[in-house]
Amino acid sequence: MTETIASHTVRSPVTPPVLGRLGLFTVLLGAALPLIDFFIVNVALPTIGHDLAASDAVLELVVAGYGVSYAVLLVLGGRLGDMFGRRRLFLGGMAAFGLTSLACGLAPTAWTLVAARVAQGAASAAMLPQVLATIQSATQGPRRAKAMGLYGATAGLSMVAGQILGGVLVAADIAGTDWRAIFLVNVPVVLLGLVLAARAVPETRSQNPEPVDGPGTVLLAVALISLLAPLTEGRAAGWPLWTWLSLGLFPVAATAFYLVERRADRQGRTPLVPPSLFANLPLRRGLVMILPFSIGFSGFMFVIAVALQEGVGLGPVRAGLALAPMAVSFFVVSLLGPRLVTRWGTRVVTVGGLVQAVGVAVLALTVWRSWPDLGGLELWPGVVIAGAGQALQLPIIFRVILSEVPASRAGVGSGVMITAQQSALALGVATLGTLFLSLSPGMGMGDALATTLLVQLGGVVLTTALSLRLPRTIS
Repeated sequence: MTETIASHTVRSPVTPPVLGRLGLFTVLLGAALPLIDFFIVNVALPTIGHDLAASDAVLELVVAGYGVSYAVLLVLGGRLGDMFGRRRLFLGGMAAFGLTSLACGLAPTAWTLVAARVAQGAASAAMLPQVLATIQSATQGPRRAKAMGLYGATAGLSMVAGQILGGVLVAADIAGTDWRAIFLVNVPVVLLGLVLAARAVPETRSQNPEPVDGPGTVLLAVALISLLAPLTEGRAAGWPLWTWLSLGLFPVAATAFYLVERRADRQGRTPLVPPSLFANLPLRRGLVMILPFSIGFSGFMFVIAVALQEGVGLGPVRAGLALAPMAVSFFVVSLLGPRLVTRWGTRVVTVGGLVQAVGVAVLALTVWRSWPDLGGLELWPGVVIAGAGQALQLPIIFRVILSEVPASRAGVGSGVMITAQQSALALGVATLGTLFLSLSPGMGMGDALATTLLVQLGGVVLTTALSLRLPRTIS
C-alpha cells in the first residue's frame, strides 16, 4: 500500500512544458514565413502583372488581400490557440500555409491568385500568434529573454530577407517557374516545419479558456477592413466613393468594438481584446511605439523597391541585394540586445532610435546628392546604420509589450501585438507609398524619395521620444 501511494505521489506532478532549442528553431521558422511572404511579392508584382494580365488595382489586391485577412484574424488565431492548444493551431496553420502557398504558385488567373492570397493570410493568422504564446508559456527567465530577442531578430530579418529573396527567385526562374517560385518555395519549407513541430514543439493552452467572442470578432474585422482596404486599394482604384464611405465607417466600427469589449470585460467574460489588458503599462506604451516604427519600416521597404527598379533601373536582384547589408547589421546587432538590456535597460531603445535616425538621414542625403547614380554601394552606409538602430528597438519593444502579460493570456497578448504590427505594416505601404507615388510625377522620383525619407525620419524621431516613457527595466 505504501509503495502504491509513493508511486502515485511521484507520478502526479505535471511537468511544465519546456521549449527546447529545436522547438524554438521550429516556431521561429513559423514566425518567419508569414513576414517573408508579406514582403516577397514587392519586387515580383511587375512580372505577375505581365504574366496574368493584371491591372494595377488587382495587383494591389494581391498585396492587400493577404495583409488585410492576416491582420483581421490574428487576435482570433491567438484566442483559438488558448482554447484548443497552441501546438495544434501552429501545426494546422502551417499546413494550411503550405497548401495556400501551393495554390498561389499554381494560380491560373489574377483573381485566383488574389483568392489564394486571402486564404494564405488567414493561414498565417492561425500560425503566427502561437509562436509568441508558446515562447511565453514554455520558457522562463533568461531563456525567455533570449528567445524573445531571437524572435525580434527573426521578425526584422524576415522583412528584409523577403524582399531580397523575391528578387533572387524571380530572376533565377527556377525550372521556368518565373514569379511562381516565390510561393512554391514555401512548400518544402512547410513540410520540414511540420515534421520538426510534431517532434519538438510542446503543447500549451490556457488553463481557463473562454469561448470565442463572436460580436467582438465581427466588429474588429469590420473596423480593420474599413481602414486597411481603402488605404491599400484606394490609390490604384482612383479613390472611388466606396473608399471614402469605408474610411467614414472606421471610427463608428472601432467605437462599437470598444464598447462591446468593455461591456464583456466588466461582466467578467473574456472578450476578444480585453480593455483591461491595456491597464498593463508596458503593453500599452510598447504598442504605441510599434505603430510608427512599423509604418516607417514597411513604407521604406516598398518605396525603395519601386525607386531602385523604376527610377534607377536596377533589376530585381540588384534592388533586393542593395538591402542585404541592412539585414546583416540588423541580425548581428539584435543578438546583442539581451545583454545590453540587462545592463542599460530600455534606454537601449532610445539609443537605437537615435542610431536609426542617423541612418535614415544619411540615406536621404545620399539620395539627394547621388540620384540617379544610386547603386548598392552608395546606399550601404545608410542602410547599415539604419538596420543597426532598428535592431536595438524592435526585439526589445516586443519584450516590453509581453513582459507582464500572464501566461493564461499569452495568446491574446501576442495576437494584439502582432495585429498592431501587421496593421501598421499595411498602413506604411499605404501612406508612405502613396506619398512617394503622388510626389514622383511632379518633383521627380529622386526628390520624392528624399522627401519620403524625411517624413520617415519624423516617425523615427517620434518613436525615439516615445521610448523615454517605457519602463526602465523589463521584468
